[in-house]
Amino acid sequence: MPNVSEVVAQALVGHATEVFGVMGNGNAYFLDAISRTPLRLTPVRHESGTVAAADAFYRATRSVAVATTTFGPGFTNTITALAEAVMANSPVLLVTGGAPASGRRGVDVDQTAIATAVGAESFVLDTQTPRETTLRALHHSLTHLTPVVLTIPYDIAAAEADAETHCDLAGMPGPRTASPEVLDEAAKALMAAQRPLVLAGRGAVQAGPGLITLGERLGALMATTAPARGLFAGEEFDIGVAGGFSSEKTAALISESDVVLVVGARLNQFTTAHGKFYGGARHVIQVDIADQATHPVVDIFVRSDSADAVRGILSRIPAGQEPGETWRSAAPHARSGLHFQRDAGQPLAADGRLDPRSLAIQLNAALPQERIVVSDGGHFSGWSSLYFDLPSTDRLLLVGTNYMTIGLGFAAAVGACVARPESMTVLAIGDGSGLMALADIESLARAAQRAVVIVFNDAAYSAEVIQYGSQGQDLFAMTIPEVDFATLANGAGARGVVVRTLDDLAVLTDWVESGQKGTLVLDCRISNSVIAPHYQEIMKLLHVKSPSHITGNRDQLK
Repeated sequence: MPNVSEVVAQALVGHATEVFGVMGNGNAYFLDAISRTPLRLTPVRHESGTVAAADAFYRATRSVAVATTTFGPGFTNTITALAEAVMANSPVLLVTGGAPASGRRGVDVDQTAIATAVGAESFVLDTQTPRETTLRALHHSLTHLTPVVLTIPYDIAAAEADAETHCDLAGMPGPRTASPEVLDEAAKALMAAQRPLVLAGRGAVQAGPGLITLGERLGALMATTAPARGLFAGEEFDIGVAGGFSSEKTAALISESDVVLVVGARLNQFTTAHGKFYGGARHVIQVDIADQATHPVVDIFVRSDSADAVRGILSRIPAGQEPGETWRSAAPHARSGLHFQRDAGQPLAADGRLDPRSLAIQLNAALPQERIVVSDGGHFSGWSSLYFDLPSTDRLLLVGTNYMTIGLGFAAAVGACVARPESMTVLAIGDGSGLMALADIESLARAAQRAVVIVFNDAAYSAEVIQYGSQGQDLFAMTIPEVDFATLANGAGARGVVVRTLDDLAVLTDWVESGQKGTLVLDCRISNSVIAPHYQEIMKLLHVKSPSHITGNRDQLK
């Protein structure tokens, strides 16, 4: 008879293909069992990276991935990444060791309570029903689009499992169907709109074609959240990103909309531009799988899968309806580059370091179009999010944004590499986030067929300098001695290059055009005197002046 770990591994076959793990006492038997299945293991170097990589894999493919760690400190090291996955609605399955079934030892903690505290459900295995419990965990994860923790108690990992009857709980859940009454209400509001706007988030990917048709019938303008960029790529009335990454022209159009259909987006502080957007609309209709509306501005809530709800609304809107031509004529065509009408900056800022705006523009031109962009959290994330083109949706992975954390970038890039081996993985990190995630620079160098890491290195935690240094707070804890990421990269199996001028990017152009394999790390020495537009909005909210008098003096920041 197989042991418990073997039953779990076999139960996962057919429901997942990828496992990201760090080995320890608590999951040694599980990882051994994985080696005898079609499941593919990608080792990472820090336990937080197991969940971050699995999370990124899901965001890129919409397929569940498995993370695995040992018990105790191995499990607790995952908590920040687990909280991010919960808030991002990523169905990651974390298989971890746990306290013995016979009772906790002195080294054990209440892992179920810890998981519950960040919103993750736990399933604890036994010898009687390990297959059923594994399938129940998968079913819960897919039904609720949330990570779950599957715990293997230490003393049963290698124990013989009992025979189980057939259990088929892990099939993909059926669509959540909205009531006819609420669909009628939504369709009526949309047909009465004079300036309708369709806003799509990551949860709207399956509804993309239907949303385009709906937009045409309504004469609506089309926008996405930052993570859903590319969903309406090439469409005539795509006005770009809604939220903190909006261009000024896009923001103005959003503010003029009278009825907003929000599909698969949670309307967080970024999407609402800190509450500035949508408040003037007569109706805000939200389609989501959440139990209730996720923002007070919503007055019509449609609890449903996105594709099902869009089909329902479309069936209620006649195909021959005249669209709002006047509203659409207010927006230039997407190919005019509305979203990318950004300040091009200068080759170098006043302090002699790279201007991140001109740097991002040149990087965008040099990188191949077939790309998947991963961004860690921080002030620098604005440059890649604002200036980089995307070939399609699910190609911008903002891992960390939901929980407002940093330090998940290198591991998330590993998940992206595994998910999209045919594409170049482009990782944008800051020096602070890069140092926090440094353990998995080796994982990326090992896993990537072709990857480019862009370190926006300004020797500071610039988000904090902007928000708090500008208020006169002490800068010591906000600064970082300048780190040579190129040397660190060379030591981890990648190729590292320091970039001080735009001419230094010739190495990237040569590397791309020659088709070289591996990981290229560009240590870009940027100025911290240039503030990204989304942080300028934060400064306005804080009623603080520009910190240029602080950031312009680099000696003061040391």
